[in-house]
Amino acid sequence: MTTPGRTEHLILPGVLTAEEAVETVAGILAVQREDGAIPWFSGHHLDPWDHIEAAMALDAAGEHEAAARAYEWLISHQNQDGSWYAGYQDGGAGGATEHPTDLGCETNFCAYIAVGVWHHYQATGDELFLERMWPVVFAAVEFVLALQQPGGQIGWKREADGTPVNDALLTGSSSVHQALRCALALAEEREEPQPDWELAAGALAHAIGRHPERFLDKSRYSMDWYYPILGGALTGAAAKTRLEDRWDDFVVPGFGVRCVLPNPWVTGGESCELALALWVMGESDRALEVLQSIQHLRAEGGMYWTGYVFEGNRAIWPEELTTWTAGSLLLAVAALGGDEATTAVFGGERLPRGLDADCADCC
Repeated sequence: MTTPGRTEHLILPGVLTAEEAVETVAGILAVQREDGAIPWFSGHHLDPWDHIEAAMALDAAGEHEAAARAYEWLISHQNQDGSWYAGYQDGGAGGATEHPTDLGCETNFCAYIAVGVWHHYQATGDELFLERMWPVVFAAVEFVLALQQPGGQIGWKREADGTPVNDALLTGSSSVHQALRCALALAEEREEPQPDWELAAGALAHAIGRHPERFLDKSRYSMDWYYPILGGALTGAAAKTRLEDRWDDFVVPGFGVRCVLPNPWVTGGESCELALALWVMGESDRALEVLQSIQHLRAEGGMYWTGYVFEGNRAIWPEELTTWTAGSLLLAVAALGGDEATTAVFGGERLPRGLDADCADCC
């Protein structure tokens, strides 16, 4: 059971008190199944990326055994080619999550295991966990890099029949970039160099930083705006310029961050991820303001609504209390609070950058 003493770094003025942090963590734990699966909410579906995000939040709150069970679920559900399916149905109390609902395999979903494993290892120092998870991460990264295109970008999925989709998404590729850096850190820890991964990470960073034409145009979505920064591919002046250029398009003062233009809908997940990106840039004050602006999404019991329509009738929509929204908030607060494992995976100062990644500004 989480106690206030284990969540001291999750206290943030205007965002979380110690008691509120405990309540939110308990809300995620209440949804986690005995087999370790963490669906969006009870009776709903699970996808690998959001499952890992929630597991990372549990680690940030000191719930390491529960997080480890989440990774055991991933081990037991990994496909032979290193992938996971894009969706699994949660059967609710007494049910099972063994039945996939989407047989496609999305690259950023599969790559994110490296971020989660590096985070858990940083939080626990568990060498046996690292030994057990290394083959899982290796296979997942190899699956993802099989869809890397000549220009460095990552094809976003493989269809259920195995057909590769070579079109690339900027958000997904940016998430994969973070994952590759974490995978390289794991390889270094294992003393098993992966030069092909280093080349892949460098080529991907170059594509993200210099070649927007290599990605599908999803510029209406706020994730495409901030994810190159959150994923570590854009830093410094380039990151600052990117954030400032579209700040007024996406940020709604007092409400949070729009998911997609022109819809008058702010979402907790995007708001928390923007706060993380701001923290990565050293702008903790603005990150705090963003997190404070979404406290209207906090529900009784400590979980968070997915989003809010701020024009017209003004309403919570959809009426879902999602583990990944709560998880993203806990991770953003943990970063601002200096949690060592969380700052390691999102700050990235000690993560390998890949070969030639620093050439993005000069090539």
